[in-house]
Amino acid sequence: MAGYKEPGLGDRRNASAEARAKAIEALKAKAKAPVDPAVLAEKLARAEAKEKAEAEKREAARLKREEEKAEKARIAAEKANVPPPPSKEELEAAQKAARDARYAARKARKK
Repeated sequence: MAGYKEPGLGDRRNASAEARAKAIEALKAKAKAPVDPAVLAEKLARAEAKEKAEAEKREAARLKREEEKAEKARIAAEKANVPPPPSKEELEAAQKAARDARYAARKARKK
């Protein structure tokens, strides 16, 4: 019984050349295939629809970015218009005034 004979360099080169030639012939046959106008029109319509959808998606994303930018600007403007918190002395004065008003109201009810 004869064992497995490994292909030599020449055999591998010939097999590779045959495979390459077969692949090239297949590509040439595909390129020469007659194009059906209906199929071509359908492909063009699909491509246009896809391009239009992508353009709408890009436009929606751009609008969303602009809205977010405007919202951030609005928030920054609001933060800029917020008065600074009262100082400790002002806070204590306001608390004392409120306490004195409650005291005066209590005294007025007792009379």
